[in-house]
Amino acid sequence: MPVLTRLVPSPLVVDIRAGALNDLGVILADQRISASGRLAVAVSGGSGAALRERLTPQLPGADWYSVAGGTLDSAVKLADQMRSGHYDAVVGLGGGKIIDAAKYAAARVGLPMVAVATNLAHDGICSPVSTLDNDAGRGSYGVPSPIGIIIDLEVIRQAPARFVAAGIGEAISNISCIADWELSQRETGESVDGLAAAMARTAGNTILRHPGTIADDDLLGALAEALVLTGISMNVAGSSRPASGGCHEISHALDILHPTRSAQHGEQVGLGAAFATYLRGERDLAGQMGAVLARHNLPVTATQMGFSDEEFVAAVHYAPQTRPGRFTILEHLDLDPSAIRDAYTDYVKHVSS
Repeated sequence: MPVLTRLVPSPLVVDIRAGALNDLGVILADQRISASGRLAVAVSGGSGAALRERLTPQLPGADWYSVAGGTLDSAVKLADQMRSGHYDAVVGLGGGKIIDAAKYAAARVGLPMVAVATNLAHDGICSPVSTLDNDAGRGSYGVPSPIGIIIDLEVIRQAPARFVAAGIGEAISNISCIADWELSQRETGESVDGLAAAMARTAGNTILRHPGTIADDDLLGALAEALVLTGISMNVAGSSRPASGGCHEISHALDILHPTRSAQHGEQVGLGAAFATYLRGERDLAGQMGAVLARHNLPVTATQMGFSDEEFVAAVHYAPQTRPGRFTILEHLDLDPSAIRDAYTDYVKHVSS
């Protein structure tokens, strides 16, 4: 009888611990990612640049590239600059914007990429997607996922608390995303990948039920692992479906309608997940999500995120247009603004009680 299996793209190395950056050069050499030390290191002007002096002695053969931000133009410029080198791999050192730019640039020049995260704001650390700003707003681009993930918890502790807490909203949103995916399976016949769903849901539930705070290494390690596992779940599914549901549609709508006012992505999808869960009738779970978000100083209502109720209602109504063809609770209910307003008013009362 034949044994049927599938190959799942996953990192060669995942190193999540305090002090991991002290061994960066050794890790890259031991894993045969770059035995020669010829690396292109992409850094931001913030956290990444601050680590350059510390890491330069470990990476004597590396060339360092400063990346202006998470834009398509910056990623293309980085790729063009790297073409003249003969590198083994690209290292993206910094927050989500730099990692996304480095992933895109590495794909453009055909090099493997290692993500060295300095905060835990979102699940792009290990995902096969680069989210980059472009002339039309913001786009998602399919790329190979990183072959290495290195997260130093000592560095994470130095990141602004808001950037770390945002990752909690991102992870918890998985639970809502999987519920939307399974709703689509029941209503439209869309296929659900059970392994991808299990990985993403497990990551979300781990953080939802974790009693710690972002001051605890135990929670930081669990959150880092949850975000990596979420990224791998997207590789398994071959799309962002395990980690992108109605909550992410709401976030995209806020980005489009209010590009200069949007909050952290993890903050927006955390609130979106709690509200979408409430819309699905899972009120106890919505209340639990709201309580966890509040405990980590994440917004539970639109006003806490800097938006009026009317602005949030308009974003929810617009949200399905951001992902044509994707079926979530928003498409299923197809509520008009008046009905959304009523539902949101009830939601606020529920999570505030």
